[in-house]
Amino acid sequence: MRIKKGDTVQVLSGNDKGKTGEVLEVIPKDSKVVVKGVNVRKKHIKPRKQGEEGGIIPIECAINSSKVNVVCPKCGKSTRIEYKIEKDEKVRVCKKCGAKIK
Repeated sequence: MRIKKGDTVQVLSGNDKGKTGEVLEVIPKDSKVVVKGVNVRKKHIKPRKQGEEGGIIPIECAINSSKVNVVCPKCGKSTRIEYKIEKDEKVRVCKKCGAKIK
């Protein structure tokens, strides 16, 4: 997968189309990512210990990684990522402007 934890991504399709957020978690086995503020669901929590609060909390759920594109920090556009080899190391590069992506 070309998306890493900490990247800023833009959602390409679905209910949250056009939203941007930071990647909180990457699940390569299922090819999914969890993005902050995207695909938010309500989770019902039951109090387990005495004195603990129960309730309904919002939680971000995973979405397919094919539905998101990385936002380039230099040009600010959502873009695909290519890899280039510079000085014996693999570097992620923006397809639109050619800038390195951390």
